[in-house]
Amino acid sequence: MYSQKLLDHFHHPRNVGEIAEATAVAEVSNPVCGDLMKLWAVVRDGRITDVKFKVAGCVPAVACGSWLAEAIIGKPVDGIAAFTPDQIALELDDLPPASRHAAVLASDALARLLAQIRKTP
Repeated sequence: MYSQKLLDHFHHPRNVGEIAEATAVAEVSNPVCGDLMKLWAVVRDGRITDVKFKVAGCVPAVACGSWLAEAIIGKPVDGIAAFTPDQIALELDDLPPASRHAAVLASDALARLLAQIRKTP
């Protein structure tokens, strides 16, 4: 049902936690399934230098959060806006149709995080 890559991110999530002095924090939820994702990021010189996440949700939601956090760390802020739900699902070797909402949740969290970063002086 789930790919090995997705299960690896679920069983061994990367960058779980919170950042007390984050540059930006974003929280999104899916009102249909109840999943909740929160991202913290530190930005220095236009790059994401640290990122943490927490998820209250299903197996794919945890995996998508883990993959996203790992994927954006070290990247320039301008280079991460293009992560779409389809790309996130593809990077996890696809998601079952009933689990696609998890990739949307991660993509929405990233969009909200970027909006917060852009508001920061």
